[in-house]
Amino acid sequence: MAEHTSSSITIEAAPADVMGVIADFARYPDWTGEVKEAEVLATDGAGRAEQVRLVMDAGAIKDDQTLAYTWTGDNEVSWTLVKSQMLRSLDGTYLLKSSGTGTEVTYRLTVDVKIPMLGMIKRKAEKVIIDRALAGLKKRVETK
Repeated sequence: MAEHTSSSITIEAAPADVMGVIADFARYPDWTGEVKEAEVLATDGAGRAEQVRLVMDAGAIKDDQTLAYTWTGDNEVSWTLVKSQMLRSLDGTYLLKSSGTGTEVTYRLTVDVKIPMLGMIKRKAEKVIIDRALAGLKKRVETK
């Protein structure tokens, strides 16, 4: 099994409010930093995104990718890579858990690039992506 990187943050909002921001792909360029464009290509019966095209600029990794999303209840969303120019695979999950007055958000990410990259450098890149995404999510939700 591929190694993954994981981190958590507590956001002072209800899980539904946090998931609302996570599910609003059109607004990703406003708060993620790495996402420059986001376009929902397909939705499920509940109107949630099933496939999303993202144009990314994460420093060492610049990419135009399509991800497939799976929604598990109201507190978990995971995604996997459909196609990409730079990546061989990309698997991620946001897991939300009610925590006192807020929500604990855990973000797990596994990235495999097509170009050779040392595992240590790849995990550092994953960590940077996760930390920026969680900080951006927290700021977006708490100032919304």
